[in-house]
Amino acid sequence: MKKQNRSPIKRSALTSALLAAIIVPAAAFAQEDTSRAQTLDKVTVTGSLIPKTEVETVTPVITISAEDIHSRGFTSVADALRANSFSSGGVQGGETSASFTQGAEAVSMFGLDPGYTKYLINGRPMSNYPALYNGSDVFNSISGIPIDAVERIEILPGGSSSLYGSDALAGVVNFVLKKDYDGTTLRVRGGTYTEGGGSSIRASLSNGLRAFDDRLSVVTSLQYENRDPVWGYQRDLTKTVNLHGFSAPVASRDYLVYGYQDIANSGLRKNGYLLPDGIDCSNTTTQFGGTEGFQSRPGSGQYCGSLYSPGYKTIRNGKESAQLYSRATFDVSDSFQLYGEVLYSHEATEYATGSSYTWWGTGTKYGYYYDPDYDSLLNMQRAFSPEDIGGGGYNNLLNKDTTKSYTFTLGGNGSFGESWDYDVSFTRNESKLSSRSWVRFADKINDFFDQTILGEQLGMDPYFGNYPIFRPNYDAFYSTQLTPEQFASFTGFGTAHAKTWDNLGRAQLTNGDLFALPAGPAGLAVAIEVGNEGWAYTPMPGIMDGEIWGQTDVGGAGHRVRYAAMSELRLPVASMLTATLSGRYDAFKAYGQTIDKPTWAAGLEFRPIESLLIRGKYGTAFKAPTLSDQFQGLSGYYTFDTDYYRCGQDGYTPGDVEGCDYDSVQYFGTQAGNTDLEPINAKTWNLGFVWAPVPNLSISADYLFWDIEDEVKQLSADQILQQEYYCRRNEPGSGVTSCDNVYAWVKRNTSNEALVSVFTPKVNVAKQKLELITASANYMWDIGNWGALNFSANYTSKRKHKLQTDPSQPFIDLINEPNANWVYDSGPKWKADGAIGWAIGKWTSTLYANMLGSTPNYLAYANDDFGYVHSSGARGGKWGTYTTFNLGVDYEAMENLKLSFQINNVANKMPDDQAHNYPGTSTTPYNSALYSALGRSVFAEIRYDFSK
Repeated sequence: MKKQNRSPIKRSALTSALLAAIIVPAAAFAQEDTSRAQTLDKVTVTGSLIPKTEVETVTPVITISAEDIHSRGFTSVADALRANSFSSGGVQGGETSASFTQGAEAVSMFGLDPGYTKYLINGRPMSNYPALYNGSDVFNSISGIPIDAVERIEILPGGSSSLYGSDALAGVVNFVLKKDYDGTTLRVRGGTYTEGGGSSIRASLSNGLRAFDDRLSVVTSLQYENRDPVWGYQRDLTKTVNLHGFSAPVASRDYLVYGYQDIANSGLRKNGYLLPDGIDCSNTTTQFGGTEGFQSRPGSGQYCGSLYSPGYKTIRNGKESAQLYSRATFDVSDSFQLYGEVLYSHEATEYATGSSYTWWGTGTKYGYYYDPDYDSLLNMQRAFSPEDIGGGGYNNLLNKDTTKSYTFTLGGNGSFGESWDYDVSFTRNESKLSSRSWVRFADKINDFFDQTILGEQLGMDPYFGNYPIFRPNYDAFYSTQLTPEQFASFTGFGTAHAKTWDNLGRAQLTNGDLFALPAGPAGLAVAIEVGNEGWAYTPMPGIMDGEIWGQTDVGGAGHRVRYAAMSELRLPVASMLTATLSGRYDAFKAYGQTIDKPTWAAGLEFRPIESLLIRGKYGTAFKAPTLSDQFQGLSGYYTFDTDYYRCGQDGYTPGDVEGCDYDSVQYFGTQAGNTDLEPINAKTWNLGFVWAPVPNLSISADYLFWDIEDEVKQLSADQILQQEYYCRRNEPGSGVTSCDNVYAWVKRNTSNEALVSVFTPKVNVAKQKLELITASANYMWDIGNWGALNFSANYTSKRKHKLQTDPSQPFIDLINEPNANWVYDSGPKWKADGAIGWAIGKWTSTLYANMLGSTPNYLAYANDDFGYVHSSGARGGKWGTYTTFNLGVDYEAMENLKLSFQINNVANKMPDDQAHNYPGTSTTPYNSALYSALGRSVFAEIRYDFSK
């Protein structure tokens, strides 16, 4: 069929240098005279719809090749992206143990929300993950992409909605999978962590098939992976509570009685721990591997606990996955080609949340109980130990998230006339999640402890008439190790189900030779898209109505139709100047309501000399309200906050509630979607250059800017309750919302006194401003008989990152001011990565470095003050640069056999030194969203090509 290179153009020195940086590593530094002008077929690069001969674009594009992924030791596409300097924000993922999306992997570009990045597979949008990030946000999980099927990853930073529509606020990531492959290749890779746990095996088979005189081409890749979990007790940093903090180690409260004591003499002021008479914890010492015993917390009281119970959680998921990818093309004629693609993924991740989530207490059912022997309102709580569980201990309680997803595309492309190309396709994406979680059945667990510990209810308390009277059997509470049969009698598993799907029909016309200009032909691309999408989340049975003890969830469902039209025009207006204009219109229609948004962008490419490109672009970007933002169902939870209205009745103000009896009252919080949300809007621009002073060297630098408005945030109950205080006093207050909304969202009892519930909605109230510099360099050096060296480096530095959570609040400086609420999201001020590759004969080696700039330490962000000094002498401040190294070696044993050995984190770098700045109560004494406690890993791989 006709190709898209009807008029090949000699490549410039700049293009040659950039191609050398991309091609040379992929060919094991195969040497080429890149100074010699060559012809280059027109190609489509992420960031433009129009094929062209230049690799460089009006915005920076970072390419991670398949060889980069292999040689730098990345074990997944998520690893490859997180290592990049663009990915500087902290995220939840496989190294946490109790996130809302434990089975997913996400990336934060520049510290912006994971949902602000548009992900593509071969240029087509991915489906959303069925569950919600942090329980509220829609995002893409990139864990289901088979790493051995990836040809390259293209990263386009900056707003790009004028080409790619909603979600392309932070940037665009395009996973380009193999489209052309010869022969059959088997790869087997195995590895483990030198500190223990996490052993893995991965096998993949890739095949390329041609038939019917090469008119039919089929590429197929199969991949299977199995990985053991890493447990907290397998690392010194996580196997205990913090033993090296600025305060003394404090054991977990595994057996605890606490509450308001001696009410007649002290009212409700004395709130602490109560160790009943005659209890010394000696009957609990078999628990948690024999580490349980008598403990004390200064200022609180005595209890039974262990320093080692925090270790019974996973700090990295176990995982079993399988993926199938296949692409087929058939040349019907010289001017028409049919194609089809399918990517199927099946992933199951397992994790344990640990003893802090595996317990029982009286507070959930009773609030408090009254013990007349102590004249106290009390609660008791008890953690479940591995000995209670029996058998494999916490291995028996592994939660399991199973994700099944597929993307399927059918299409055709071709050409007509002198210079028109077309592409028409239909894509179906679907992702299903089954989240199987360990649960406690409310009636069964409460009945068990009512019968064995609390005993018969003896009436209601004499002070308030609200709390049941019990004389518990404290000896039984502190001495009963459960049998596995007893534990199993009130526990089990429940499963939540979620699903996302979308259908997209797309048609594009492209003309690379629309009309002649003095510096070359103009190019035009126009496209239309029509589709629909849906989301549904069904919580496990019983969790929403209280049948499941101690857990809540969210639910909801919605679907909508979407359509878009876009156009891009490329104008080489002068020999040194090319202008690019693009515009797009998106509309989303659901249940009679339409949300639409036009976006545009304009860019200039200036080439004053052959080896230098100066570029700049200005445009707008947006993110449409997500289906969960709009249609998340009503869900609830119990929590505590200050009742400012009732404190105000006693003479207190919102700025001073110390001593108020209502400074911490329990109520029922509710949340749900908001169908009145508007799109998030942004203005973005970038300015930079690419310079190739010599053929094998390229240097680039760009300044990028975002001004984001109308961000969706969930108002906090504290904000709403403060505003209620002012509304009831006819004062303006912060103005975070109207008084009509306050009265609708805050519910009190019939006398309009006691707080009953608070509804916390999502609204368009927040703003962000972000400015940063990115820089990259690539160089290939031929050193004669010593082979060839390849150098590459990327650097990103934030110059400004400010957030305003709502109009009533000042902007928060996320770079220069530590903040407890945002330290995990914003990430370091700068991040860099670099690699040195050396190829000689049959040997290739790569040393890769990843550098994380300084971040606030615990005392700085916990107290919002870099200058904070604790009474122990520990100080607020910053962690220094954190650098890890990967080393890989490849050996071509035979023409068709390659052997590889990889050491990741060569020096076994861990964030151990962060522990001294955390308190002794901490069970994760490091910033787990940015740093890893997994340590050194080693891998070996065999690659065998059956076709040679």
